[in-house]
Amino acid sequence: MTPADLATLIKETATAVLEAHDLDSSVVPDAVTVERPRNPEHGDYATNLAMQVAKKAGVNPRELAGWLTEALAKDDAIDVADVAGPGFINIRLAAAAQGDIVGKIIAAGDNFGSSEIYADEKINLEFVSANPTGPIHLGGTRWAAVGDSLGRILEAAGAEVTREYYFNDHGGQIDRFARSLVAAAQGQPTPEDGYGGDYIEQIATRVVEQQPGALDGDAATVQETFRAAGVDMMFEHIRTSLHEFGVDFDVYFHENSLFESGAVERAVDKLKDNGNLYESEGAWWLRSTDFGDDKDRVVIKSDGDAAYIAGDIAYVADKFDRGHSLAIYMLGADHHGYIARLKAAAAAMGYDSDRVEVLIGQLVNLLKDGEAVRMSKRAGTVITLDDLVEAIGIDGARYSLVRSSVDSSLDIDLALWTSQSSDNPVYYVQYGHARLCSIARKAGEADVDVDGADLSLLTHEREGDLIRTLGEFPGVVTTAAQLREPHRVARYAEELAGVFHRFYDACQILPKAGETAAPIHSARLALATASRQTLANALGMLGVSAPERM
Repeated sequence: MTPADLATLIKETATAVLEAHDLDSSVVPDAVTVERPRNPEHGDYATNLAMQVAKKAGVNPRELAGWLTEALAKDDAIDVADVAGPGFINIRLAAAAQGDIVGKIIAAGDNFGSSEIYADEKINLEFVSANPTGPIHLGGTRWAAVGDSLGRILEAAGAEVTREYYFNDHGGQIDRFARSLVAAAQGQPTPEDGYGGDYIEQIATRVVEQQPGALDGDAATVQETFRAAGVDMMFEHIRTSLHEFGVDFDVYFHENSLFESGAVERAVDKLKDNGNLYESEGAWWLRSTDFGDDKDRVVIKSDGDAAYIAGDIAYVADKFDRGHSLAIYMLGADHHGYIARLKAAAAAMGYDSDRVEVLIGQLVNLLKDGEAVRMSKRAGTVITLDDLVEAIGIDGARYSLVRSSVDSSLDIDLALWTSQSSDNPVYYVQYGHARLCSIARKAGEADVDVDGADLSLLTHEREGDLIRTLGEFPGVVTTAAQLREPHRVARYAEELAGVFHRFYDACQILPKAGETAAPIHSARLALATASRQTLANALGMLGVSAPERM
């Protein structure tokens, strides 16, 4: 019995008990909280339901808790149910019911942890979206790891997810990039507002090699030649780096297409028609303060050119017009102002602003010998995705970036993440999976299998700890999906690995040499099999490999 199964049992029992005492059963909430007590001696699980609903039902909390424990104790899945304090209910499961979790995990396989809570959601998940003016820096790399993991977790929760990269190929930053390439090709210093680094010289050289006449013609022609070719080359590098990092997108959306297709013009016309755009001082302004923004925003400047927000407005409309029910933006630490701006844009266009979510990620630092590594020769001014992967590997990079909340800045210590020790979180979790795979191989040699295993034999304290930890995985995934917090899955994986290692140290899983296999060995092998499956599922949701040998 998983915590979710127990919550359902408690809900059904509470409803029946209240009705039996002629009390209002509608006060029982849809979601019943079931938690593990801090002190294992109090039981396997606890619930505060009696205290939560007693006043609404017109009964004393301890009295209601007493009725509930009496009714719950009659269920074959419950060994003991008793009242604690002002009305808490502590529950200890029967051995067979607790072991039932193991069988369910093995039967579910790769699907263990999945649900259908978002089965009706079609989510547009936009992340990374780095300008094609240089390699992806550490901040963008963090979003690559977190965004891809969040997409996997939302899919595990039943959602249809479109991973989208917004390709900024329109605006001043592209002009500065092109000027930097031209200067490099001409052997001139980098423009004051331009981009530096080896990659600029490399791209400039490639443009000239592929187009020998690239420097011929007037300045505007040369600029356009290097802009078009340079952006293509830079973006191809970005796509390749992301692919090698295990991150691929369903849609690469070009900002410029919003202007070329007339989408921006249509959005402006709609805002004028619905009265959410007004003219002042020769410019057109969005009434964004009417929708929660801190100030109105210029959409069309006095010179007739579109401001940056014009593309944002057309783009958010495009996301919903493509049939998405929810648009999630994952933006960098310097984009806090975009939260109210994007919600206002959606609302002004007639969409539900609550269906727009903006997640803000904080900065990342790479540390060597306790000091921040400041510059990459490759990029000139920042550490890149390629630098991080080169330093600690793909698995280390992804795991290190996803295991902490994006709300906080992150320091990645090179010494820690390259060490092969239990101090390295990804090594610790992967080693747990590899050890479990080794057990499976040895089980075959010892002629022990899980078929027909008597899971009620799993009564050791460490077995119970491991079973209850396994049972929490679906709830962890659900919470991670609902709160958009993939780090919860990573932290769970570390907890599970630790509980498994303690179980391994305390319980002989397979028969010793010369010893005959007994039913307990099959039961423990089943528990190990369920643990291996759950660890693999957790790592899979993080886009991290689950090695069979280390």
